[in-house]
Order: sequence, then C-alpha cells, then structure tokens
Amino acid sequence: MRRFSLLSLVLALAAWIGSSQVRKEEEPKRLPDGRSQTEEILKADHERNLKDAGELLKLAEDLKMELEKNDRHVLSVGMLKKTEEIEKISKRIRGRLKRF
Repeated sequence: MRRFSLLSLVLALAAWIGSSQVRKEEEPKRLPDGRSQTEEILKADHERNLKDAGELLKLAEDLKMELEKNDRHVLSVGMLKKTEEIEKISKRIRGRLKRF
C-alpha cells in the first residue's frame, strides 16, 4: 500500500511538472502592415546571401587567376587579403544561414 501511494505521488508530480513545461506556440510577430516579421527577415537574408555569394565568386575567380599567373611559391599580400575577404564573406553567409 505504501509503494502504491509513493508511486502515485511520483506519477502525479511528474504529470504536474510535464504539464507546466508545455510551451504554448507563440503567434508569429507581425509588422505594422501585417506581414510576418520572420518571413521578411528571411527574405532580406536571402537577398544578402545572393549578393555575398556573387562577391565571393568574383573574389575566388580573381584569386584563381592570380595563382595561375604567378610562378611556384610566390604569394603576394593582395592574395592574402583576398583569402581573408573570402573567409569573412563565407562566415557572414554561414551566420545568416544558421540564424533560423
């Protein structure tokens, strides 16, 4: 009998804790004109990602041309700056993609 009451107490406590932790789905935030704020942020991020990807492609092509033009182990400061810029842009894109 004692085990039964202890078990029922534990089950009741677990049910109470479980029900108090259930989150209600929040309604998406809306802009004053009624559009979804999240959707607008995603659209803007997409546009920025496309712009950054174009810039990334141009830098990568420039870097490739410089590497092909130079002999063996020659590394210019300009090439290093391009690789740093490529890394910075790719991190920006990755950060936006991971946001949501």
